[in-house]
Amino acid sequence: MQHFTREEMIWAGLLAVSLLLVGLAHHLPVLRGFPAGLTLPLSEALNTVISPVFETLRPLGRGLSLTIETPLSAIRAGLAWAPWPATVLALVALALYAGGRGLAVFAALALGLVVLMGYWPKAMNTLALVLISVPLAVGIGFALGALGHLVPRVRPGLTFLLDVMQTWPAFGYLIPLLLMFGFGPAAGLAASVIFSIPPMVRNTMLGLDEVPPAIVESALMAGARPGQLFWQARVPVALPQLMVGVNQTTMASLSMVIIIAIIGGFNDIGWEVLSAMRAAELGRSLGAGLVIVLIAVLLDRITRGLAGRRRRAGGWFVAGLIVALVLAVTLPGEALLPGEEAQRWLRRLDAWLLDFVAWSAPFFALLRDAITYGLMLPMRLGFAGSASPMVWGFSLSPPVIFAYVLVATGIALGLGWRRPGRGIAFAFAALIFWTGLPGFPWPGVFLLTACATFRAGGAGLTALATGALLLAAVSGLWQPMMQSIYLCAVAVLISFAIGATLGVIAAGNDRVSALMRPVCDTLQTMPQFVFLIPALMLFRVGEFTALIAIVLYAVVPPIRYVEHGLRNARADLTEAGVQMGATKWQLLWQVKLPLARGSVRLGLNQTIMAALSMLVIAALVGTRELGQQVYVALSKADAGAGLIAGGIIAAIALVADRLLRAPDGRSGGKSGGKT
Repeated sequence: MQHFTREEMIWAGLLAVSLLLVGLAHHLPVLRGFPAGLTLPLSEALNTVISPVFETLRPLGRGLSLTIETPLSAIRAGLAWAPWPATVLALVALALYAGGRGLAVFAALALGLVVLMGYWPKAMNTLALVLISVPLAVGIGFALGALGHLVPRVRPGLTFLLDVMQTWPAFGYLIPLLLMFGFGPAAGLAASVIFSIPPMVRNTMLGLDEVPPAIVESALMAGARPGQLFWQARVPVALPQLMVGVNQTTMASLSMVIIIAIIGGFNDIGWEVLSAMRAAELGRSLGAGLVIVLIAVLLDRITRGLAGRRRRAGGWFVAGLIVALVLAVTLPGEALLPGEEAQRWLRRLDAWLLDFVAWSAPFFALLRDAITYGLMLPMRLGFAGSASPMVWGFSLSPPVIFAYVLVATGIALGLGWRRPGRGIAFAFAALIFWTGLPGFPWPGVFLLTACATFRAGGAGLTALATGALLLAAVSGLWQPMMQSIYLCAVAVLISFAIGATLGVIAAGNDRVSALMRPVCDTLQTMPQFVFLIPALMLFRVGEFTALIAIVLYAVVPPIRYVEHGLRNARADLTEAGVQMGATKWQLLWQVKLPLARGSVRLGLNQTIMAALSMLVIAALVGTRELGQQVYVALSKADAGAGLIAGGIIAAIALVADRLLRAPDGRSGGKSGGKT
């Protein structure tokens, strides 16, 4: 048996303490959940502090609202005035210029489908929102990114601010903005801008940082002043990376259109999706969701094409714009649009979908029961809470308890005989499986979190993690927080298992990779709300529906990162393994996956981030966690409660990010910002 290292001794001690706490929790229920008597009215106190601030800022908000709505109304009027053939032709010409014939054909088909479905006016209203929010986000993001590049002292604080902005729930932005702007599109646009700024800031800093020193030195030798050096040397060289930032900013802005609709958006596609979901009209909700996906994919491809250095068909682009202008002047506007009959087939689709749901109900019921009873209940209630004749066919009797302890102890000792760390890790897993994540004693959660975060990131990360736990505890949100962690843990397990498997298959098969690429692109550009539609259609309202929506959204990162890591494993080491006679499985498990460990870990990191970002969206279909707290706070305009719940979600995301970014989990590892 191997000797214990100092670190393993610490974790073995924590395991002993955790075992003691679990044993005591059977006799002291106060250990299972944070005592209610120790909670404080923090949300009321926070409202007392911030309400006067928002009252003072409300006149400013009303003025900004008018300033925002004026150009928005002008753009909407312009898009409504232009007949759809002119707008389609202009966008097709832009697609031809940015991406060539293939993108132009896709643009024509996608926009033609939007017209045939009868969603053109609403799609133009959505486009108006994007045309307002994206330039604002790009301008502010570029300014902040340039500041971070030119003044290195502000970069650490700016990076932390960006992390918070990207991990804060989207609904969390809406509550203070509602108090400042009131109901209407202005509050939603402000939230969209705030949510969309971080990608532009990060790409601006990255692009400016990677300007070759030789170009800077040449400009200085030519006598360039600081302003000339920045605008005529650095910015042109960084332009491709800046266009990547514009692409990501556009996607982030478009993902907010349905959330904007919740707080008083106008008659756009986001409102169409939301109203169709509320009316349980599956065909209409799928049709409107498809329109959002088509617009997202088209804008994604156009902005990606513009980010490239080479342009195509400049003459055709100019000619297309001229013809589009002629059509706009000569053709009538909405008279050319299909009438109500264009959506009759969507209503017929409702009946077909209901027939499909009835036909497939046995299969999906079996899938739901398997995941619910085999994974969700054990993770939520633990073995001790799930073992009942109705769930697993047996009750929690002394022989069953003895058998569980005996098997878990035997496996832990077997794994730890040569590698004690593995045995300790399995013992912790068996202990959590016994209690369930929400039922794990709260003092143990504090101890384990403090130890893990100090090991990975030092005192700063420990302060952030323990502060978030303490905030959740004293604000009465301990159980919702643990429910959030449980739901995300289940979703991440399923998403990473499916995504990593598909990534491994795609890395070894070019045809599968080519097939998976458009699927991943579609899932990645699809707004979060749209994932609720198929989940609701097949599983109705409930926690399992929320889980499926989260899995659909979070499955893409492991596919992409695992495939990327395996395909880019060092060729010399891979060839050495082949020459030594390694089989395909040995080459995968003993050579390629260890070499791709960094990419795999980053894929897990992004899977967790995606799952956490979906919590508030999933709250709309019946969860009882922090996302639901944010949504309830939004419905009540309770800024204090919303800020506290949103802050806890953001802190969980930041801690998970730092833990997984620490190199090999060692203390002092520096965490980079997300890209």
